[in-house]
Amino acid sequence: MELKFKKVNEYKTGDRVDSYLIIKRVDLKTTNSGGKKYLDFLIGDATGDISAKLWEIPADMEDFFEPNMVVRVRGTVTSYQNQLQFKIERIRLSNDDDDVDPQTLVKSAPLEPEFMYGEILTKYIETLENIDMKLIVERLFRENEEKLMYYPAAKRNHHSIRSGLLYHVLTMLHLADVITEVYPFLNHDLLVSGIILHDMSKLVEMDASDMGIVREYTVQGTLLGHITLGVQDIGRVGREVGASDEIVMLLEHMVLSHHYEPEYGSPVKPMFPEAEMLHFIDVMDARMYDMKNIQSGLEPGTLSDFIQSLDRRKIYRPEFDQDETQ
Repeated sequence: MELKFKKVNEYKTGDRVDSYLIIKRVDLKTTNSGGKKYLDFLIGDATGDISAKLWEIPADMEDFFEPNMVVRVRGTVTSYQNQLQFKIERIRLSNDDDDVDPQTLVKSAPLEPEFMYGEILTKYIETLENIDMKLIVERLFRENEEKLMYYPAAKRNHHSIRSGLLYHVLTMLHLADVITEVYPFLNHDLLVSGIILHDMSKLVEMDASDMGIVREYTVQGTLLGHITLGVQDIGRVGREVGASDEIVMLLEHMVLSHHYEPEYGSPVKPMFPEAEMLHFIDVMDARMYDMKNIQSGLEPGTLSDFIQSLDRRKIYRPEFDQDETQ
């Protein structure tokens, strides 16, 4: 049977497949009968995952494969206990010549990272009227350009997708534009600056691959967290550009207070309107993302399981055609 390239959600029993996939999990195991070693994988792409087995493994490959590796696999789709399974016949690491698009392998933001970076830079940072804020925000934004292109906003839950941090920030900025029209006493420059900076130090807190998958939290991230690291960076850059002490203090307070509660990492609550609004815009965007994501996986008229990130609430997907109301 001819080998074909297919996405994981297109696999059917009996298919002969040649695909580029990403390793989600890999374990060296032994069979119950005979004690023969084999590799048990969970591999997948942006459309789904599938269990896979490599039964014939050279001794020097027993510990070779690791999670987050991109591999080219050839084999056959089988069925085991009514679940699809992939029998691997050949497997190798992907290389630069393969030119694999990361967006085919992992969930990614719906907008291109280069577009989002450009929008934030030209429409928000470069239009800041307060010079001190502009100098601080632009310096930190440009310093982190490379990582911003692919970093997620979290290891799990909201915006934990490739380029998710940029998408989170851009959506929050769009919300800020509308909210400052409703509440014109809010300082738009201050709110915009706080939004762009509030999670910037997640780029140091987490160690992520260029696929946008967080491998682990760094030592700095574990000991200090992105809030403390963010305050440190604002202070450092503020001194370097000669910004006023008050502007530096206001931006530091926004980062310091945006989680609102001590148990979430904020030692103080917001003490001026823009800091308060930053917190609520952050929560709004995170929860809307999670709710939409959960609803998309539900059948109409059904409830989800309890969702930890939403205070263990269940989410309901209405039966009526939601597109008709938009």
